[in-house]
Amino acid sequence: MAKAEKKEGVFETVKTIVYALLIAGIFRTLFFQPFWIPSGSMKDTLLVGDFLFVNKMAYGYSEHSCPFSMCKFIDGRWLGAQPDRGDVVVFRHPVTGSDFIKRLIGLPGDTIQVRDAVLYINGEAAPQEPAGTFVETFEKQGPVGNLPQCANAGVGLGGDCVKERFIETLPGGTSHNILNIRDSRLDDTPVYTVPPGNYFFMGDNRDNSTDSRVSPSALGVGFVPFENLIGRADRVMFSSAGRSMLFFWTWRADRFFEKIV
Repeated sequence: MAKAEKKEGVFETVKTIVYALLIAGIFRTLFFQPFWIPSGSMKDTLLVGDFLFVNKMAYGYSEHSCPFSMCKFIDGRWLGAQPDRGDVVVFRHPVTGSDFIKRLIGLPGDTIQVRDAVLYINGEAAPQEPAGTFVETFEKQGPVGNLPQCANAGVGLGGDCVKERFIETLPGGTSHNILNIRDSRLDDTPVYTVPPGNYFFMGDNRDNSTDSRVSPSALGVGFVPFENLIGRADRVMFSSAGRSMLFFWTWRADRFFEKIV
């Protein structure tokens, strides 16, 4: 009798775990996918250690909506909705399969160019307004422990790492912060014409971002097909500046539930 009850208890525990995993998988596939910010390419909009949920309902569903791109039965995109210029989007890299998060700059048919660090969309400059500086501590950031890049090169550990900050306004009126670290080869680019069904992405931390300005063959991103979009990042839910989220003294309480713009 005791053995039968023990087996039944084990079975119920296993069943509960399986149900919980199924529910979590369905939630992650259809509604919201958790995402940690591992790098500084989107500073100061997103910081290393920010945790957010990606809205997967925003653009509909493709094979990449499932973990490990397992939804091969989806042809094209179901319930698809076009993204807006200026959205902060998580997408699947067209070649490596890694998940990236960047800002959507170019829509299908747009021409994109950067000249003297100024973004031009369809031949028109996106206005930039000086907005002071972005200052952070020069120290290892996040679980990977990368050091930030600074305009004041040579700062020592624990010192102030400074970057120029500007407010950039895209066609349609969307404004967001961008950072400048140094003169870079990506400050001047050729003209890119975004193909049909594809999008052009850039990081807000312009001199520290692997994005559409560089082709995948040169270890960049290139144009991103519509099917590769996973979802829109709307709000930071939690943020930790430390090497582990368990280091509560490094939590950034002022960023909890912050809207992403």
